[in-house]
Amino acid sequence: MAETIRGLIVDDHPVVRGGLRGVFAGDPDFEVVGEAANGREALEQIRRQPVDVVLMDLRMPEMGGVEAIQQVRSLSPETQVLVLTTYDSDRDVIPAIEAGASGYLLKDVPGDELLRAVRAVMKGESVLSPPVARRLISQVRRPAGEALSQREIEVLQQVANGASNREIAAALFVSEATVKTHLLHIFEKLGVRDRAAAVGEAYRRGLLR
Repeated sequence: MAETIRGLIVDDHPVVRGGLRGVFAGDPDFEVVGEAANGREALEQIRRQPVDVVLMDLRMPEMGGVEAIQQVRSLSPETQVLVLTTYDSDRDVIPAIEAGASGYLLKDVPGDELLRAVRAVMKGESVLSPPVARRLISQVRRPAGEALSQREIEVLQQVANGASNREIAAALFVSEATVKTHLLHIFEKLGVRDRAAAVGEAYRRGLLR
């Protein structure tokens, strides 16, 4: 590791980038070598100059954080990525960690803790804010749940294709009431509350093609 940690700040809000730059400005161990407003700009900068650690927001235009994390890890495997965002839902945390993020912090983290977190990921450690750690633990502890039946998968595939309950009923030669019952069972088994979340979870589990 170089004596000075070279950091890249990736966030679509200029005020946030300025604030983060200020956090690192007072510490001689760090040098902010660039800023980017989205993942695409971040990759362009990493191609031009070496970067030790990337502070990565998740929801950005053009290229979001999860895709950017994957590409950074592919382009520059030695570069560590520390997510710094306001979102701590399962649909944000888990894909970011799976994509290769070394840490996941929320934007309310104090400056001194952020500096410690960057040093930690540079040592190969993983850093998670307490709410994120709790969410990951609950996800791991969550039972796998009862498997979907073949008919439930058929219903879910129709939902993924954009079909309404009436269209699903017609396609599968059942009543709309039966479709609604299947959907309730699907939601319960997948641990979700609505159709969109059910489709997303099913893709994540490899149940749909």
